[in-house]
Formats: sequence, C-alpha cells, structure tokens
Amino acid sequence: MKKSKTFLKAAVLSLAAAMMLAACGGKSEETSGSSAKKDALTEIKDRGKIVIGVKNDTRLFGLKNPKTGEVEGFDVDISKQLAKEILGDENKVEFKEVTSKTRVPLLQKGDIDAVVATMTITDERKKEVDFTDVYFQAGQSLLVKKGSKIKSVDDLKKGTKVLAVKGSTSAINIRGKAPETTVLEFENYAEAFTALKSKQGDALTTDDAILYGMADEDPSYELVGKPFTEEPYGIAVKKGNKELVDALNDALKKIKDSGKYDEIHDKWIKQ
Repeated sequence: MKKSKTFLKAAVLSLAAAMMLAACGGKSEETSGSSAKKDALTEIKDRGKIVIGVKNDTRLFGLKNPKTGEVEGFDVDISKQLAKEILGDENKVEFKEVTSKTRVPLLQKGDIDAVVATMTITDERKKEVDFTDVYFQAGQSLLVKKGSKIKSVDDLKKGTKVLAVKGSTSAINIRGKAPETTVLEFENYAEAFTALKSKQGDALTTDDAILYGMADEDPSYELVGKPFTEEPYGIAVKKGNKELVDALNDALKKIKDSGKYDEIHDKWIKQ
C-alpha cells in the first residue's frame, strides 16, 4: 500500500513537471516568434523598396501620362524624395494606384506601405490609420462652368446638384455646408469631372488643389468662392507603425529644409 502511494506521488510530480515544461516551452516559442516579427520600416529596408499608393486620376498630384504610362504629379515627386531619404535612391519606390475609396483598405491589407494621395487628416481616419505631419495644406472649394450662377457655397440651394467622390471628406463636408443640395458621388475625380462637363451636376466639390488641376485641363471651368474648409494632407500608414511614421517625418523635414519641397511645390502648384 505504501509502495503504491509512493508510485502515485512520483507520477503526479512527473506530470506536473511535464506540464510546466510544456508551458514554458510554449511561452518561449511565442516570445521568440513575437520578437522575430519585423516592424514595417525594417521590412521596407530589407525589401529594398517602399510601396506607395498614389492616385492616377488627379491632375497636378497623381495622374497617369497616357504617352509614357508613368504617374506624374506633386505626390509622386514627394514620394520619390521620401524613398531617396529612407533608402538612398529615389527609384526605390513602387507606385500602386489608389482612389479615395480604396486607399485605406489597401493599406490595411498590406498591399502598400504608405498612402501619399491627397488624404486629409481627420479624427475619424486616425481611428483607422496613423498619419505623418501635414505635408500639404489645401481647402475645399467649388468648380463650375464659367458664367455659372453659383458663386460660392451659399448658392447651393434645393434643386442644385453637386458632384463629389466616394470616400472623400468633401462629400461629407458639402452635406453639412449645404444640406438642401443634392450630392452625387462618383468613383474618382475623372468620372466626376466628366459628369460635370456632361451637365449631370451644377458644381463639383473637392480640395482646391485638385480643382486647380481640372481648371488647368479645361479653362472653361473655374473655381468660385473662398475655400470653406481646411484640408491638411498627411501620409497614411498602417496603424501602429510608429517607426515608419517617424522615418517619414524625418524625411519630410529634410526635404523641406533642403529646399526640395518648395522646388516640387512650385513645379506643380502654380496658383
């Protein structure tokens, strides 16, 4: 009887030791796996390129040149300089097309490292992504056919139609500023501008910097009234990537301090 109790006690102790060892081993593996996980900045450096989402339909900021197939604009040139500061070469950047609607989902899926695409910093968006410092200051305005009776946001009454882009802050803002007007939303700026030219609406609203590009494309259209919002653009990254945000902010500062930022700005934004 005594022998049986001793054997039982030894078995229990062995089982307890095995369980503790397994628990420790599991924790060790978990810790090891966690520490092995690279942050976004390290992954970019190891990969040797940064993948940036830019718009392909926004004149002056990101527009695909039909002759070369290359995307050109302010956001594109800024992105090249960011790659130069972070990776030592402005060519170490890959561009992927985004729209106001797709840029956050593509970022969260990991298809792109950052968004440089006329993206306004808002409290709502900060819940989904992290932003750098402001890299461009814009303001929402209206684009109309020259000779239009609409001269400012105050002229948007019941019966008027305003065109905007899905996923943009512009559509939200205009509903607040002119609640009686009808807002029609399109997939991108090219579609919205085509709709304005085909008289599907009385005005098109978005950031003034983008509207200047449309007026530059077709001088029969003009901006009216003063900007009625502030639209600070930021570079967006996946939430929690502090190292990447810090690196982008450092790069932005160097670009501005060197005078390169002003050079790019004056090249594209002439108003």
